[in-house]
Amino acid sequence: MNPTTKSSTGADTASRCVYPWTPDQGDGTYRNPILCADYSDPDVVRHGDDFWMTASSFNCTPGLPILHSRDLVNWTLVNHALKNVPGERYNEVQPGCGVWAPSIRFHAGKFWIFFPAPDEGLYVTTATDPRGTWSEPHLVQAGKGLIDPCPLWDDDGNAYLAHAYAHSRSGIKHKLRVAPMSLDGTRLLGEGRIVFHEPERHHTMEGPKFLKRDGWYYILAPAGGVATGWQVVLRSRNIFGPYEDKIVLQQGRTPINGPHQGALVDTANGDWWFMHFQDVGVYGRVVHLQPVAWREGWPLMGALHNDAPTGEPVLQHPKPKLPIAPIATPATSDEFNSSKLGLQWQWHANHRHDWYSLTARPGWLRLFGQAVPQNQLLRAPHLLLQKFPAREFTVEAQLDFSGGRAGDEAGLIIMGRAHAAIALRKTEFGTQLVFRNGGEQLFDETANNTVRFRVVVQEAGVCDFSYVGAEGHWTAMPTTFQAQAGVWIGAKLGLFAAGQGHADFDYFRFTPLPGRPAPRHV
Repeated sequence: MNPTTKSSTGADTASRCVYPWTPDQGDGTYRNPILCADYSDPDVVRHGDDFWMTASSFNCTPGLPILHSRDLVNWTLVNHALKNVPGERYNEVQPGCGVWAPSIRFHAGKFWIFFPAPDEGLYVTTATDPRGTWSEPHLVQAGKGLIDPCPLWDDDGNAYLAHAYAHSRSGIKHKLRVAPMSLDGTRLLGEGRIVFHEPERHHTMEGPKFLKRDGWYYILAPAGGVATGWQVVLRSRNIFGPYEDKIVLQQGRTPINGPHQGALVDTANGDWWFMHFQDVGVYGRVVHLQPVAWREGWPLMGALHNDAPTGEPVLQHPKPKLPIAPIATPATSDEFNSSKLGLQWQWHANHRHDWYSLTARPGWLRLFGQAVPQNQLLRAPHLLLQKFPAREFTVEAQLDFSGGRAGDEAGLIIMGRAHAAIALRKTEFGTQLVFRNGGEQLFDETANNTVRFRVVVQEAGVCDFSYVGAEGHWTAMPTTFQAQAGVWIGAKLGLFAAGQGHADFDYFRFTPLPGRPAPRHV
């Protein structure tokens, strides 16, 4: 991020770009979550001294985000492995479909991501450099309801793939299968076996992660459901089982509900850590980091208390014993000075590059208006959105709507199962400012073509919208909006342009909450 780039208001970027949430406390400790944003179903691989992470992306594109860290605490978003979801149906918004829980591994000189699309099957994509171009996704196994694949290249020269089943597609929610796989990862070589099925004790089981250590085969699997479950580890001396099981992490006496599904990863110095998600409703699934202690061949996670049957999540903990890394978080604010769209942005379905330009008006983002299916923004693929990056934050954006035509609309939007938007609308008689809360229009007045919008998001996702018009002061909208999660994703916020003309945005800027201490600056 360039620390001294332009702003139409005369302020430099460094004084404006803030981290809404910083896990690194600057004193050798970190606080959870390490990613206070919806990086659902995380998986991590270490290659040398570098850690690489990916996560599910569902109907949003580009998909399969690639994050990088040197210390497991400070993460930056560096790429996406998937431009669009395979299949023309994803040109339309498909809530809850698309890319589910992936796994990332390094093998034979390249990185591999296996991911599921629960209506189509199991895919793989590869790259020699995670920051570079990833291969076009290849369908490894077609099948409705197959999810959460994870490979294992065994030391005997064979390869295998573990996966689970989506109850919504297959009627199965508690079976894990291991199947032999070709060494090049392109196909399964047989049916394999169901290696674990204990519905009385683990009524839901999915998200397997496969590894081998000291002659034991391990499958890590979340059980018990997304918001309320626990983390299970299976182990066996034989890849097809039988597997014994142990609960190694659960909520216990902590406020961290459903601590499960993620990555067991080692460091170069031999320590082990576990990254997992926590479902926090409107904010999606945020990511936590837990210390791991191996005891009697089991990886026990989090804080271990003598009177507790298993590990419990830590809220704050000493950082991994690794070289000091600069404080960092995934990008949020955008001054639109680059010729490429920031990696923090995703469209709400498969996208086209002609939906926007960063060169038509240098220093501004130009969104070209698109038709809105059935006049419902919930169905619009061309929404340009990003994740909520903290539990509380403020966003400001500036819009120039001189390029709009009668009937066009553009503005700032929060999207989930319900949405709210503050926008400019062009009519035959001029420009109006409108506010929609849950789809119902609640505010309408004459406006100029240039306006500043703001939304303040407070605890639990309560949102207050306002704008600066010709009078030069902030005017609040008449009601608050309660943000809602989407289908398997948290609420998102961003920009849109609907119609036939275009809308220019000068910046999209996170600022400190009014009356609160300023977060760390970039």
